[in-house]
Amino acid sequence: MARTTALEAKLAPAASALPEPFLYRLLRSPVRRLLERFFDLRIEGAAHLPAHGPFIVAANHHNYLDGIVLGVSVPQPLAFLVMPRVWRATPLHPLFHRNIGSIPLNLSGPDTEALRRALLVLRHGGAIAIFPEGPYSVNGRLEAGLPGVGLLALRSGVPVVPAGIHGTYAALVGRRAYVPRRHPLAVRFGPPRRLVANGASARVARAEATQRIMDDIAALLP
Repeated sequence: MARTTALEAKLAPAASALPEPFLYRLLRSPVRRLLERFFDLRIEGAAHLPAHGPFIVAANHHNYLDGIVLGVSVPQPLAFLVMPRVWRATPLHPLFHRNIGSIPLNLSGPDTEALRRALLVLRHGGAIAIFPEGPYSVNGRLEAGLPGVGLLALRSGVPVVPAGIHGTYAALVGRRAYVPRRHPLAVRFGPPRRLVANGASARVARAEATQRIMDDIAALLP
């Protein structure tokens, strides 16, 4: 069974940290102020976020607002794992995602390139954001997690911080042109975990680690 451990991360530290993307730094503060003013953004459990060093944030997923909420709520820049339809949502999206440090993720099968790039970010002391459900939840409920989050957690050995995001589904459900209605938004972070395989087969270990992460996310939701 996958279990938590206080051991140091498996990743050997790199010689230098990755620079914070300029566009990410430029947008974060004004967007946060906008969300606080018009959507009453509330952030809970921020003390659970590591002050330094690599970590993974794993959150539930309803729509594009989730990424914005996470991006402005975590002090460190997040490299988001982004599925193809989001990466290519408009002709400008690929340029935008490249300039905020996102990592394209192919959900049709194991994506070794995305895993390699995510591990590189973590090796340089960065933070990764992942939505383990994969595609958006279409009914406002937490869906089953895909095993990629378990694989990344086990390969890296870094802490996984669960996050429960509230209000983004209600803000956009039934809306046209992806313009949200004014609705309170909130994110709640839980205690971080490190996960190890503990002798289980690779497939079983991934599944158990993924389920543990999804249970942590579920515990943060209403």
